[in-house]
Amino acid sequence: MFSAPRADLVANTAAYENEPLVKPTGFREYDARWLFGPEINLLGVQALGLGLGTYIHELGQSKIVVGHDFRSYSTSIKNALILGLISAGCEVHDIGLALSPTAYFAQFDLDIPCVAMVTASHNENGWTGVKMGAQKPLTFGPDEMSRLKDIVLNAKFVERNGGKLIRVAGEAQRYIDDVAKRASVTRPLKVIAACGNGTAGAFVVEALKKMGVAEVVPMDTDLDFTFPKYNPNPEDAEMLHAMAHAVHETEADLAFGFDGDGDRCGVVDDEGEEIFADKIGLMLARDLAPLHPGATFVVDVKSTGLYATDPILAAHGCKVIYWKTGHSYIKRKSAELGALAGFEKSGHFFMNGELGYGYDCGLTAAAAILAMLDRNPGLKLSDMRKALPVAFTSLTMSPHCDDEKKYGVVADVVKEYEDLFAAGGSILGRKITEVITVNGVRVHLEDGSWVLVRASSNKPEIVVVVESTQSEDDMRALFRQEVKPRLGDRVGKYNQEI
Repeated sequence: MFSAPRADLVANTAAYENEPLVKPTGFREYDARWLFGPEINLLGVQALGLGLGTYIHELGQSKIVVGHDFRSYSTSIKNALILGLISAGCEVHDIGLALSPTAYFAQFDLDIPCVAMVTASHNENGWTGVKMGAQKPLTFGPDEMSRLKDIVLNAKFVERNGGKLIRVAGEAQRYIDDVAKRASVTRPLKVIAACGNGTAGAFVVEALKKMGVAEVVPMDTDLDFTFPKYNPNPEDAEMLHAMAHAVHETEADLAFGFDGDGDRCGVVDDEGEEIFADKIGLMLARDLAPLHPGATFVVDVKSTGLYATDPILAAHGCKVIYWKTGHSYIKRKSAELGALAGFEKSGHFFMNGELGYGYDCGLTAAAAILAMLDRNPGLKLSDMRKALPVAFTSLTMSPHCDDEKKYGVVADVVKEYEDLFAAGGSILGRKITEVITVNGVRVHLEDGSWVLVRASSNKPEIVVVVESTQSEDDMRALFRQEVKPRLGDRVGKYNQEI
């Protein structure tokens, strides 16, 4: 029998070569992520595969799609995961190098219910992880992750005969051909495809061309797992600024930025303005509302408050639900409510029905934006941005906070804001009108401004976002005079600040 994983092993020892290392903190709310080496070893990944195979058998399944992103160690990690899955008696369909949405698409294309995508997404080098699901298009949530964690850490493995590996050829091309059908651009557009040297660089240029984009300008599309310029993360200012510079330099109509595993999309318009995904989502919702009256849209708690007050959505009877941040949460809620689309500020888009399969896919999001532009041939993307009501939304800012401490810190902040609200308190001279605690705490003020503090689901960090209806200076003040002092020395250094 496979031995129970340990959390105290260190590299360059005999024990490290013979026993599985799995730190418990790697089991996140809806996926798994570890630093490869100090937090999980290859035997630990094999234990994860054996545990996952055991679990999907509990769910009445045995077939699973597996793929991997472009990291120096991802192939080794995938092979270790596959070895564990085969030991559990699973039929593994390996699609090779892939984007996360390619693996999700393969579930539909191959009619296989389960998926395990080896990816660290946009995380820095050294990280690895697995995004998992057993019911297309959904991925695991807290209940599933809790059960998987219990199986793996307590060695509740069930080894079975009959496991096998099937190597699947051509899945990436079938994914590209399918996603390209989501748009058929007739107006001449010059579009930048920014990939930060991540996995998406191998796929997105061809897909955009197949969508009818007249000129695709590749930007850092050569695969390089050292990420020589910056991490492929279109939510970070560094990548967005580089995209904006490229728009000005090439006079492009817009720039798409794709994260490390291609399930997220960032956007910069023709004026070089960085448009966060929640605002892009609002543009899409406004454009889709007349075509789908009464539609439901799901957005995460980091997203702009403009959805709730938008007159176009209201005029067409559309409903907007604010829900927990996290791709699994928004994906699941969108499916549960039959929503036309879900939008997450970090760049996850979930398009349903004729627009997509319901999973998060950066290229599906790009197709939706291109189709919107094609339906409005007289408008630039900047025109659509300017047509939105004014709101000044911050970058997503993430101070370091250990995984073992972050939920306690957030719980304390939630209580502080709840007590302040109960006492009729205010922030920077504005009364608190609502405190939403579905995911951390989102504090609404009487003028429509708000602040958010929540725990990151996949890194040892706290997440902070603020939005002002007044001015950019006020937005900065909400962070610098309210949230940052409140968190104080309970958190470490911020990844970026306004």
